[in-house]
Parts: sequence; structure tokens; C-alpha cells
Amino acid sequence: MESFSLILAIVVVTALAFDFTNGFHDTANAMATTISTGALKPKVAVAMSAVLNLVGAFLSVEVANTISKGLVDEAGIRPEVIFAALVGAILWNLLTWLVGLPSSSSHALMGGLIGATVASAGFDAVHGDVLVTKVLIPAIAAPLVAGLAAMFATRLTYRMGRRSADSKASEKGYRAGQIASAGLVSLAHGTNDAQKTMGIITLALVAGGTLAPDSDPPMWVIVSAGVAIALGTYLGGWRIIRTMGKGLTDLQPQQGFVAQTSAATVILASSHLGFSLSTTHSVSGSVMGAGLGRKGGMVRWSTATRMFVAWGLTLPAAAIVAAIAEWVCGFGSWGTALVAAFLIASSAAIWKISRREVVDHTNVNDTDDTAGTDEEQSGVVTAAMAAVAPPPAGPVTEELSATIPAPADPATPPARTTV
Repeated sequence: MESFSLILAIVVVTALAFDFTNGFHDTANAMATTISTGALKPKVAVAMSAVLNLVGAFLSVEVANTISKGLVDEAGIRPEVIFAALVGAILWNLLTWLVGLPSSSSHALMGGLIGATVASAGFDAVHGDVLVTKVLIPAIAAPLVAGLAAMFATRLTYRMGRRSADSKASEKGYRAGQIASAGLVSLAHGTNDAQKTMGIITLALVAGGTLAPDSDPPMWVIVSAGVAIALGTYLGGWRIIRTMGKGLTDLQPQQGFVAQTSAATVILASSHLGFSLSTTHSVSGSVMGAGLGRKGGMVRWSTATRMFVAWGLTLPAAAIVAAIAEWVCGFGSWGTALVAAFLIASSAAIWKISRREVVDHTNVNDTDDTAGTDEEQSGVVTAAMAAVAPPPAGPVTEELSATIPAPADPATPPARTTV
């Protein structure tokens, strides 16, 4: 019983560690556009987001119930399985944070849980219908819906803004609106993402016999999950904030306001329906939609492509790592200790590597020299136009023109040629 209580405590601590990484990994979802447009100073933005994430954690438990009651069969789950799932999710979060890619913490957790469950109890222990309807379909639909909504809303916003006589006052108003919409995204993030950790801890408590099956998360679970994600949010995932705010597209205050409002609407609606939605997918889609909605706007498709690849790898990568971790944990207490040591060592190594190039609130709005080529900076449409336009005057064209004789002046007699 003592050994079981110890593993259960390890699972709870690891789940809160995942919640912490979820917070700093997803800070960009709420505050990247607000920081990049200058609507809020970086430290003020993450502090505001942290408080609202904490508040949001208390608004609903629908997503927590989807994870703890719907995705996998509670009867076949042991605390070691949940521990292995969290290992896969944490390592994926840290790796994508290191390279500055906005990937889904939610899907990392889902992938880890599925991989560890399959390794422990087989494919029958995973509820495929719940996986498809409440995880996979929202993963595809969310960025499309948020992106289209943001694109059309951005076009409408700029069209209405043409009638404004004072552009500076209008821009100031949009900055204020952007702060409000960023707060709404933070609230929605706490409502959706903090619940995932609540669900995983509740599942562990049910597996350990501490809670009865089909129980809702206890209050101490809700409080601890909310505090963990708020602390992670305040730390700030500056690398991903840079990518989302500057690396994906260049946003003006109007676009930032539209992007965040569209994303918040999608996230809150999905939380109410119990969909385990990725806030990263929703916000990234809305940012790209807002970028395309402005005349002359563009999306840096090389960055977007890397992001799409990361999205596709999230579920399988976390599942494979979690399945291996579960296999090692199956050897007993020493196996679990080995997996825990590997998680700590890997996390420390990733942190040490990240110190080679520090990104924080002082340089988060700086752009990489390699962040975009000339073609990406000018946009796809502009680059295509440049490819078919006449070449500009320059040394090469001047040299060519020098080799072509000028047309003869009719008033000047032709020069004699001596043979």
C-alpha cells in the first residue's frame, strides 16, 4: 500500500509539472499578438494572462470529464500508465518549446495517454469514437473555423475603418480591444487546458482507488491545476511567443484584436461542449486568417509548414514515448524510477541547451535574421508579381544596354565605312 501511495503521489506531482509546462508553452496563444503589436508590455501581459488562467480553471469541468471518463477505459488503467503518459507529453512540450514551435499540449497529453494505455491494456481500452469526435475532428475543424472567421472579420474591420477620420484614435481603440480579447483568450485557455490536468489527476485517483469511478474532480485538484498553469503562464514561453507574434505573420492592432476574438469564441464554445480542443490550433489558425485578411498581408509559409508538421507528429510522437515509458515501468519500481530519472535528466538537458540563445521579455519582439527570406517577407503574391515584372535598372541592365546600338538620329548622316 505504501508503494502504491508513493506512485500515486508521483503521478500527481508529474501531472502538475505537465500543467506547468502547458502554461508556459501556451502563453503565446493568449498574449503573442498583444505583445507583438505593443498593446501591452511583455511582463504585464503574462501576469494578466496568469491571473485569468487561474480564474478560468474554476468555470467548468466538462473537458476534465471527457479525459477522466471518456477517452480510455478506467478499469484497465494503473497509476504507472498515467505516469508514462505524462512523461511523453512533457518531453514533447519541452522539445517544441526549445525550437519555438507552437504545438498542442492537449494533443501531447492525449497521445501520451493513448500510447501508454495501448501498451498496458491493448487497443480495446481506447474509446475510438470519443477520440474521433472529441479530439481528432476538433483538431482539424478548429484552425479552419477560427482562421476563416478571422480572415473575413479582418477584411470587414479594415473596410469599416476606411470611414474613420482619425486613424490614430481608431488604432488606440483597437489596442484596448486587443487587451480585452487577450484576456478572453486567457480565460478560455484556463477553462479548457487546466481541465485536462484535472482530468488526468482524477483518472489517476480513480485508478488508485481513491475516488469512485465517474467522479468529478475534487476541489483540491481544481485549485492545484489552476495554480500550476497560472505559474507556468507567468513564466512566459518567450520562444513560442516570438514565433506566434513575429514569425508567422506581421500583425497590426486591428488584426490582433480580430485574431484573438475569433480564437476565444471557438475555444469557449468547445469547452462548453466538452471538446478537448487545442488552443494552439485555434489561435494559430486565427492568426494566419488575420494575416491573410489584410490587403497586402501575408503568412510566412515556411514557418507555418514547420508548425503543421509538428501538429501532425504530436499525437504519434507522444504516444510512442509514453508506450516505451510504460514498457519500462512494467519491470517494477526500479523501472518507474528509471523513467523518472530519464525525464528529469532530459528536461535538464533541454533547459541547458535553451540557455545558449536566451529569449525573454527583453528581446521577444526581435526578429531572427533567418526568420524569413526576402520572398516570405514580401509575401507569396508579391513574390509572384516580382517574378514576371520587368527587371529594374541596374548594373546588369546598363551593361546590356551599352552593347545594343542606339537608334540613328535622322538628322545625322550615317558614318562612312572604309573598306
